[in-house]
Amino acid sequence: MLRLLKAAIFGLLIAIVGLLVSFFPATHHFEEDFELGLLFKLRGARKAPSDVVVISIDREASERLNVPQNPDRWPRSLHAELIDHLVHEGARVIVLDMYFIEPRSGEANAALAAAIRNARNVVLAEPLRLDEVPASSLVDSSAAHRVVKPLRTIAPISEAAFATAPFVLPRFPFRINQYWTFQDSAGDVPTFPVVTFQLYALPVYPHFLALLQKVSPQNARKLPTDIATGLKARGVARFMRDIRGIFESDPSLSDKMIAELKRSNLVASGGEEYRLLKSLVRMYSGENRRYLNFYGPPRTVTTVAYDRALRPNEIYESKKLPELKGKAVFVGYSEILLAERQDSFHTVYSQSNGVFISGVEIAATAFANLLEDSPVKTVSSYSYVFIILFWGLVVGSICRSTGTSPAGVALVVLSVLYFAAAEYQFRAEAVWYPIFIPLLVQMPLGFAGSLLMNYFETNRERQNIRNALGYYVPNDVVNQLARNIVDIRRGGQTLYGACLFADAAGYTNLSEKMGARELSDLMHEYFETTFEPIKQNGGIVVELKGDSILAIWKAPGPDVALGKQSCAAALGLAKAVVRFNQAFASVSLPTRIAVHAGEIYVGNIGAGDHYEYGVTGDTVNTVARLDGLNKYLGTQILVSQEVLHDLSDFLTRNAGSFLLKGKTQPVIVYELLDRAEDANDERKRACATFSDALGAFRRRAWDDAEMKFHQCIDILGEDGLSQFYLKLCKEYRRHPPDGSWTGVIPIDEK
Repeated sequence: MLRLLKAAIFGLLIAIVGLLVSFFPATHHFEEDFELGLLFKLRGARKAPSDVVVISIDREASERLNVPQNPDRWPRSLHAELIDHLVHEGARVIVLDMYFIEPRSGEANAALAAAIRNARNVVLAEPLRLDEVPASSLVDSSAAHRVVKPLRTIAPISEAAFATAPFVLPRFPFRINQYWTFQDSAGDVPTFPVVTFQLYALPVYPHFLALLQKVSPQNARKLPTDIATGLKARGVARFMRDIRGIFESDPSLSDKMIAELKRSNLVASGGEEYRLLKSLVRMYSGENRRYLNFYGPPRTVTTVAYDRALRPNEIYESKKLPELKGKAVFVGYSEILLAERQDSFHTVYSQSNGVFISGVEIAATAFANLLEDSPVKTVSSYSYVFIILFWGLVVGSICRSTGTSPAGVALVVLSVLYFAAAEYQFRAEAVWYPIFIPLLVQMPLGFAGSLLMNYFETNRERQNIRNALGYYVPNDVVNQLARNIVDIRRGGQTLYGACLFADAAGYTNLSEKMGARELSDLMHEYFETTFEPIKQNGGIVVELKGDSILAIWKAPGPDVALGKQSCAAALGLAKAVVRFNQAFASVSLPTRIAVHAGEIYVGNIGAGDHYEYGVTGDTVNTVARLDGLNKYLGTQILVSQEVLHDLSDFLTRNAGSFLLKGKTQPVIVYELLDRAEDANDERKRACATFSDALGAFRRRAWDDAEMKFHQCIDILGEDGLSQFYLKLCKEYRRHPPDGSWTGVIPIDEK
């Protein structure tokens, strides 16, 4: 459960990060430039509707018509002639994507105006100009001081047209991905792809008004019943703004009208009227800015050279001119290589060799999108947020709830499936699902974040294990295990070491009187107290058995420092036991301590599936025997001669030479009394007296020895070691040792 909770929290974090990244403007630009371009390239070119034709003004047409290469200098009579020909061919809408703002001769203007007036279906492009406005004339002086104003087409020509409308696009280096249906920077005026579509769809206006009447009679009354009268009274721009205003005031109108349309008789026919009505509703109800659904590289939309459209029989007798009847014809600059021309734009299909898409083809593409109701559709804001959050949760949960390799495979599979679904939706429905954030931000972030968290968690677990092992084995062994746990059974080394063995007297009786838990708690306090001086002096506790402690100090060879540290630890341990016994008045654990030095084997001891870290060797056996010797000698701390070698920091007295049980060689033993600097004169005098007494004992001068042992007792008050030798003196007086005796005392018990 905890693992699942961590996975969910991590997934939520990845989801939130993805959502935050989506708010950056740079993210949006990258999505448009990278995602949209990639989706278009994967989809490839698609067939443009045959109802749209572009008539291209280019360099070749200029040469064949023997006119200036600058289209602005072409005789306007040519345009009049082209309009007459297009009307003759039955073009439904004619769009001139060129500006007529410079005055020319009256005859040329009159001829063009007459052709436009007779056609009654011509839409003219209207340029926009960015003007500076003095701050003093603005209510809010902090507002932008620039506004967009239209540059009017000269009166005879503009008055003859069905409408004039702007169509402004951002220029290179910005990639063209969107266009405006209503140019909000110029007073929310309709752009000429929208005006063109409204003109193209005029025949279905009565059906449009009837649909609106059914779903919203009060709004239907705001529009004229006769389209011709309404357009003449209001003008095209105002008429279209009024319709747009109705849909903006009630956003639900669109869905209601589409639903009503689907219930009408037009659905069964599935013809042009149904298609136009649906597209017309979508056009007025959608966003002002829409994504262009490009059909492919330049000239994917059916394109005819200007001279061929103007005089098809004279120049292209062998080639048939495309059918123009009932179609929307866009006339404008459309070179093959447009990178250096003013009316060229960078799009997803721009090429490095300078092939750009012209403004007139973009306008034709926008019109075709309206005609087919097929713009690139982004998912709604709610859907976008849901996808980012859901994907983040999925990625994070997978990464944190499974292993690294399974998570990597799962993420790759899910990403491929997601990308395939996104590509299919774009290809089939022109729906643009987010790709950058889910696949290039959240997925690698989730995987990398999971790896990083796994790394830290693994390190934390290892550290916890190391800390736990540190309670049982020394740190250097823990480090060795961490480096090469495979060789744990073979790990070990022979070293020189000092061993301290401590044993609490009375533990057995105490365990009979106390409960197991109470005894465990007591011994925990005891060990905490006794471990402290060992650790302070650099010792390592390697073994606990009931009430006994085995600690070691190790070095590659004999080292005076080991004896000094182990003796200091022994004295500190004795004092710690006194404090412990004082703290627990009802409990007493007097402790015997022994220290010996020599060769030891340190490593893992055991077999099969059970090993323990410990020390073995004669040194360990000897120190355990020395600890038991304390009981016979009535001493607290005994150390061997090997420990005190070259050491003068402590007050000691030679306790004698003993042949311990199971040993073949005697051990010279000393009683450790105090630090040399802390010892008082009485204890020093007692040690000197005891040394004389021991010498007399070894010479078999029993009377002299007894006298001096009694002197030691008088000085110290109580002296277990002197008492031990007094008993031996009596014993040896009655039963003298043989002649080979050298003062070594045999100990038959452990």
